[in-house]
Amino acid sequence: MTKAEVLQLKLTAARVRMGIIEATHGAKCGHPGGSLSAADVFTYLYFKEMRVNTEDPQDPNRDRFVLSKGHTAPGLYATLAERGFFPVADLPTLRHSDSYLQGHPNMNTVPGVDMSTGSLGQGVSAAVGMALAAKLQGSDVNVYTLLGDGEIEEGQCWEAFMFASHYKLENLCVMIDVNGLQIDGPTKEVMNSEPLDQKMDAFGFNTIVCNGNSVTELEQAFMLFHRAQGSGQPTCFLLHTTKGLGVSFMEKNVDWHGKAPNDAEYEQAIGELKADYAELEKEAQR
Repeated sequence: MTKAEVLQLKLTAARVRMGIIEATHGAKCGHPGGSLSAADVFTYLYFKEMRVNTEDPQDPNRDRFVLSKGHTAPGLYATLAERGFFPVADLPTLRHSDSYLQGHPNMNTVPGVDMSTGSLGQGVSAAVGMALAAKLQGSDVNVYTLLGDGEIEEGQCWEAFMFASHYKLENLCVMIDVNGLQIDGPTKEVMNSEPLDQKMDAFGFNTIVCNGNSVTELEQAFMLFHRAQGSGQPTCFLLHTTKGLGVSFMEKNVDWHGKAPNDAEYEQAIGELKADYAELEKEAQR
């Protein structure tokens, strides 16, 4: 990518982060921490990597994305809105009783959502089924799924990983958001899943470790995913990220796994994100 393309993705990710704060503040509840940590990969997927069609969200030739850690719906919604699937102005209606933007992704109400998720472990299970279906049909559709590092404590995830390897789903890209925190505290203390790279290797994956908050490292990771296609190996990204990234008082703070900012916190968060956005705009104009 050129410098201009990198900056454009960073600017988009900054707007996605603002959308996350707008949505969770509007809802007075939700999950901002893990949404913010994943904002860069959401952005890269929908603005660089995936083949999607905002005019026809059900296009059968589109790539598929399944948000297995469905509680981070604010991040997915903010990205879909930026991409043009629905108005950005609707984000603050998150979780309202009359809103189509429910607390977890609903494929029946939200344009661009490929699978309803929320129960941890079930999203990746759906994704491997989609990948197998595409393979059996001889389709060039790729399937991407994002899990949390707390979510993979669910045994169902490992059943899905075993399935993906057994059926040689090289069109599947499993991404694990390794931000180190879950609702009950640090993942290493709640249920240590390390060494994840060795475990995913042992399950037959093409395992790639990268900084999930770096656009350039994500570009390299996706290049390696495409190079591995035809090898019979599914790919796994271990995305090392910072939970709550972009908002100083949310960063690396487990308290922000599942609560929304109040009015004062909202003003601070939006102020910080707007300041970062302004700096990126200045850099883009140089």
